[in-house]
Amino acid sequence: MPGDKPHWIDLFREVVTSGLCTGCAACIVACPYDLLKYNDSAGQYKPFHVDEEGGIADCTRGEKGCTLCTRACPRFREWETEVDTFLFGRERLSDEVFGVSQEVVLARATDPDVNAAGQDGGLVSAILIYALENDVIDAALVSYLEGDGTSWKAVPGVATTREQVLAASGSRYTYSANPLAYGEAIAGGAERIGLVGMSCQASAPPIMAARKAGKVARRFALTIGLLCSKTFDDAIFPELFEARYGLKREQMVKMNIKGVFQIWMRDGSYHEVPLKEAHAWTREGCKQCPDFSAEHADISTGGIGAFADWTITVVRTDKGRELMDAMVAASSIEVRPGADDPGAVELLRKLARVSRRRWPETAAPAPRRLAVSSA
Repeated sequence: MPGDKPHWIDLFREVVTSGLCTGCAACIVACPYDLLKYNDSAGQYKPFHVDEEGGIADCTRGEKGCTLCTRACPRFREWETEVDTFLFGRERLSDEVFGVSQEVVLARATDPDVNAAGQDGGLVSAILIYALENDVIDAALVSYLEGDGTSWKAVPGVATTREQVLAASGSRYTYSANPLAYGEAIAGGAERIGLVGMSCQASAPPIMAARKAGKVARRFALTIGLLCSKTFDDAIFPELFEARYGLKREQMVKMNIKGVFQIWMRDGSYHEVPLKEAHAWTREGCKQCPDFSAEHADISTGGIGAFADWTITVVRTDKGRELMDAMVAASSIEVRPGADDPGAVELLRKLARVSRRRWPETAAPAPRRLAVSSA
């Protein structure tokens, strides 16, 4: 980190109010004084500072030398090159548009119940169940659907058992700041925590570690990243799905995105909504995010291939490699070469390049520079 000890006043100006903030909540988790809170109302999805300790734009603790919020932020200043160097020992090459990787494969769960409950073959659920049952992690930060699930509001939560993992399975395309469940995991006694999250969230644990953000950084033991072009504001349910198509959220049982919004209803019907119609509800924090492929996760996963029951999987770190190998050996997952679906690999590169071009020229140059050099 720079020698001027940047703190909340710098984070507020350079990230929170500039459009770079993704709402990942890493700064909130890292704050040791409980001075940062989260606003997920009215499409905000942003941290805010409590008034009594410096007002919204400044911080009394920061003025005294605390820099932990900026150390935790995966969009503050030279975050990309710092994380690349920390995780991989080097900056990425010009052709590594979707990040440094060891291997790209197709993978899915072998357990039929896990496969059926999860998305695109249930790989993420399989990883979490194996990690919890084989002493890799004590708890996982995931998202659940609020209440009985009919509101389709995604909320952060903790999974420590197979049953809880399966309850959290499936995709939602509104935003859940999963790191916010960190406190719940710690209160439950967890010391080794796994995080499942979108690309912005997946960069939080390694940037904390790279910038020495203390005990919080040391407790993150595994990061599973989800390929993500964007998420949507909750208002998409009443304003698009119901108003235009008559699809009430409380009647939805499953959704996916495969070029279109795919929606399955309780009455057995299936509907498709053109993705371009959903653009108006794109969450503000996604509009300048340059990371489609969760480039700093141990393992990155997504359902962009030709095979609906397989997950395209990017193995990035030695930790991710060891875990995947152990799961194959234990017959928890099955794996096939990524080359079996060349279209998925090419789409991965294409969507990663498109996302990189969102990064503004006024911010740290690395993300946009790579977009241009890999074109």
